[in-house]
Amino acid sequence: MRKGLLTGASVFALGTAAYVSAPPVAAQNPPAPATAAANPLLAVWAGPYGGVPPFDVARPELFPEAFAQGIELRRAEIRRIVENPAAPSFANTIVPLQDAGRELQRVNTLFGVITSNVNTPAYQALDREWSPRLAAAADEITFNEPLFARIHAIYEQRQQAGLTAEQVRLVERTHANYLRAGAQLNAAQKAELGRFNQRLAGLFADFSNRLLADENTWILIDREADLAGLPESLRAALGAAAQERGLTGWAVVNTRSSVDPFLTFADNRALRERVWQAFKQRGDNGDANDTKALLAEIVKLRAERAKLLGYATHANWRMEDTMAGTPERANELMLTVWPAAVARVREEVADMQTIAARQGATLTIEPWDYLFYAEKVRKQRYDLDQNELKPYFELNNMIQAAFWTAGQLYGLSFREITGTVPTFHPDVRVWEVKQGERHVGLFYGDHFARSGKRSGAWASTYRSHETFTGTERTPLSSNNLNFVKGAPGQPALISLDDAETLFHEFGHALHSLVSEVGYPGLGVTPRDFVEFPSQVNEHWLLARPVLDRFARHYQTGAPMPQALLDKVEASAKFNQGYITVEYLAAALVDMDLHTRPDGVIDPASFEREALAKIGMPREIALRHRLPQFSHLFSSDAYSAGYYSYLWSEVMDADAWQAFVESGDVFNPTLARALRAVLASGNTTDRATAYRQFRGRDPRVEALLQNRGFPTGGAKTN
Repeated sequence: MRKGLLTGASVFALGTAAYVSAPPVAAQNPPAPATAAANPLLAVWAGPYGGVPPFDVARPELFPEAFAQGIELRRAEIRRIVENPAAPSFANTIVPLQDAGRELQRVNTLFGVITSNVNTPAYQALDREWSPRLAAAADEITFNEPLFARIHAIYEQRQQAGLTAEQVRLVERTHANYLRAGAQLNAAQKAELGRFNQRLAGLFADFSNRLLADENTWILIDREADLAGLPESLRAALGAAAQERGLTGWAVVNTRSSVDPFLTFADNRALRERVWQAFKQRGDNGDANDTKALLAEIVKLRAERAKLLGYATHANWRMEDTMAGTPERANELMLTVWPAAVARVREEVADMQTIAARQGATLTIEPWDYLFYAEKVRKQRYDLDQNELKPYFELNNMIQAAFWTAGQLYGLSFREITGTVPTFHPDVRVWEVKQGERHVGLFYGDHFARSGKRSGAWASTYRSHETFTGTERTPLSSNNLNFVKGAPGQPALISLDDAETLFHEFGHALHSLVSEVGYPGLGVTPRDFVEFPSQVNEHWLLARPVLDRFARHYQTGAPMPQALLDKVEASAKFNQGYITVEYLAAALVDMDLHTRPDGVIDPASFEREALAKIGMPREIALRHRLPQFSHLFSSDAYSAGYYSYLWSEVMDADAWQAFVESGDVFNPTLARALRAVLASGNTTDRATAYRQFRGRDPRVEALLQNRGFPTGGAKTN
């Protein structure tokens, strides 16, 4: 997910075995033990490239049996570990624990991909039913006292057991994860924690389904006059969206990929307001899809869970295993940037008011005006119209630009193999990734918005790198975006922002593809490091060698004119007040929400009061209002963690500065050092890994400079 333009909910999951706490099944009336062959969703992935996901056999009616059998198979594996009469050791406990649950993991992977990309009522019903049951099954492992006793015994003797440094780290990480998940609670406390986890899992599924329903709505435009100001490519895309839905006219679908371009170019102010209001009211319409009661219960349950686990707040619990460590450190960074961002917004609004007045508009800038008038300021100040850029950002060219950049930095090559392996939708393309003649993995690209696909942009890993079984498992990584597809037969022309999103998500994929991690339990990095590989990769999009080769006119093939390139570079820091405030306000609200010990809130009044407390400019709304904040309420993943984009940006800006200072944006020595940081996963402390790359801690000055803010008084992160 992108910094600045943080789209949707980013999923970056490295690691695939039982150490991942899957969403859970109760042990009530378990089915008889079964083999994986009984259900094709449980079977070992067959086919080339070390096996590939069998999307072609996945059907809703297969999942209940697959979930139940997968849970029972994993339960049997855990039982064998616990009942081993030999003294606990790394080989007889930690290794088989890393290898346990493969069948269930394969089912969960297929289910997660389908519900994110091609969701239907049948899958939503399965999600509501099985999320709590899967949560219970995961807790069953965490709460297994004999199992934790073995893990604890190994932990106590880890320095005397002749283990490698990587193995010691895995033992320490495993032990800490079990402790944070409640392994040492008493029986009554575990029962209560289990109830919390199961209820939360159900609420997460319900929140996601309600939000998806609100995003699958649209505003229909039936008068061509109301399209005034829209570029022809956007008109065609809105027409295609209407046609897809069996409508006559033009449909502005209630997703960011459709709404933001409309707000940027539509002359009709009343229609802009209507589109903006519909978008910002997702989940907040007092109807069957309203999410406010759900999120209020989620926040309260999280606070109660944290207290049960011995933490002051949910944020303290979630952040214990991050680079920031505490809510206070995260807030310190955010509040270092916030005043400069707000000051810049004041300047941006003044510039917009001046242009509006010059054009004879007697108005006060409102949130639905910001993108529209910002574009006019851009045009006046830099003589740059975003529509001038789109012909040079044809999607296929930008995909090749990302691949070429990966080749220059990491020696990777990409060969398209679409049609030779199953995919979950005809739009999905697949590439084999190689390093020289060595097979590295597969990359799946799903670029277009569709009904049933959640909004935003994200990356996921279907299979992560590992070697601990003696056989190398190569990664299967994907990017999922929501670009607006062009009219039939027309190329997809994307904006500069979209191209940055593409490079961002591809950075996540590269993190997976270059992995050299041996144990899957060391693949998952701290939340506030996860965005570093993606955000640093964005910088290469505007590197001159990349633009010179790939920013070519989709019709003529001519390179982007030098004068236009100069305008792009000159405007690189434009509108950073808006971008920063829109994101950072949401991160501050997230932290405020999850540092309340009792977790009791009224969502509407809390949001208003939290924004008033930080001095939110009235001309900007939260990028994600609470009723639609899927990062926070579709899972625990980004809760008390939305700050992580800014934390990672301190590192990415500082890392990019190293390349710039070297005089070569593809400096091979720095590229090797950066790859080492990415390839090592979580085998070492991430702050230590960054210091090994840069020779020091990252400095926040580079971030402020990138955004065009004053750097006085900034501190090292």
